[in-house]
Amino acid sequence: MRQPRREFLKLVASGAAAAAAAPLAAVAQTSAPAAKSPPAPPAPAQTGAASLRRSMVRVNGVDLFVRDTATGLPPMLCLHGMEGRGETYTGLIARYRDRYRVIAPDQRGHGLSGRPIARYAAEDFAEDAHQLLLQLRATPAVVIAHSVSGGFAPFLAARNPEAVKALVLLDPATSRGPEQPAGMAPDQIPDQDPMTVDWPLPYPSREDALRDLGKRFPGAAYPAFFADSLVETVAGYDFMWSGRAMAAIGEHWQGAIHVLPRIRCPVLLVRAIESDTCTRASAEQIRSLVKDYTCVELADVGHMLYLEKPEETFKALDDWLKRV
Repeated sequence: MRQPRREFLKLVASGAAAAAAAPLAAVAQTSAPAAKSPPAPPAPAQTGAASLRRSMVRVNGVDLFVRDTATGLPPMLCLHGMEGRGETYTGLIARYRDRYRVIAPDQRGHGLSGRPIARYAAEDFAEDAHQLLLQLRATPAVVIAHSVSGGFAPFLAARNPEAVKALVLLDPATSRGPEQPAGMAPDQIPDQDPMTVDWPLPYPSREDALRDLGKRFPGAAYPAFFADSLVETVAGYDFMWSGRAMAAIGEHWQGAIHVLPRIRCPVLLVRAIESDTCTRASAEQIRSLVKDYTCVELADVGHMLYLEKPEETFKALDDWLKRV
C-alpha cells in the first residue's frame, strides 16, 4: 500500500486521536499474520420490547451480521466507521427505537460479518447496504454514516435515490480521490491493518488490551469503540476485523466528491470541530455540491462525537429529523 494511503487510513481510523498513535511502519516490512475467522454469530432471536433481531443476511456475495429492531416503524440504517461494529450504535438504537426501525450491520470485513478476499471500495460497501435494505424491505431509510462510511453512503444515496429518504454524515471522511477504485489485486494485499502494524497483538488479556488502548488514545471513546471488537482467541485477545480488509479500504479508496451533486435527499452533516477528519474546508465543499444541506458543528468533541457527546449529537439529529 502506498505511504499516502497508509497515512490517510491512519487519520480516518483514529480521527483527532491519530496524533497519539505511534507512527506506522511499512506494511511490506511486517509479516502478515494468519487469517482469522470470525466467531460464530449468536442465533437469531427476538423477544421483548428491548430486544434485537440478530441474523446473517447474504448480500452482494458477503454475509452481513445484522442487528435489527424489526418493527414496523420507518427504517433507519446505521453504518459504522472503520474498525467498528454495528454494536457501536447501542446508544443510538436505545434513543430511536421507539420512532424508527433501527438496523445496524457489521459491514464487510468487520465484526461477525464475512471477510472475503475481494474489493473494498466505496461502491462495494454502498451496494452491500442497498441490497441489505432491499432484502429487509426497509426502504426508503434514513441512513446514518460515521467516518469512513461517510465516504461510502453518498454512493448509496446518489445511485439509489428511491432507497434513501435522508442522509446523515457524522464527521465523514468524504474526501477527494479517484472516481474508480484502483490499487492492488485483492489477493495481493497483506493481511495487516495499517493502523495496528506496531501494536502488541494479540494481547495476553482483555485488561492488557484496554490498558494499551488507553495509552494510545486519550479519553474513553476510542478504547470503548475498539473494545467492541475485542475477542478472545487461542493466542490471546485480538480484534474481530480483517486486517486485509482494513488495508484494502485504503488500497481501493474512492473519492465521493463527484457523486455529491447527484444526491436528491436532504443531507445533514454533523462536524466535530476538534477532529481533522472532516475539516471546515471539506464541509464547505460538501455544502457547495449538495442541494438540500444542513451543517451542525459541535465544539469540544473529537471524531467519535456520537460516543463522546451523545446528547449534543442526538439533539442535532432530532432537530433535523423533525423537518425531514
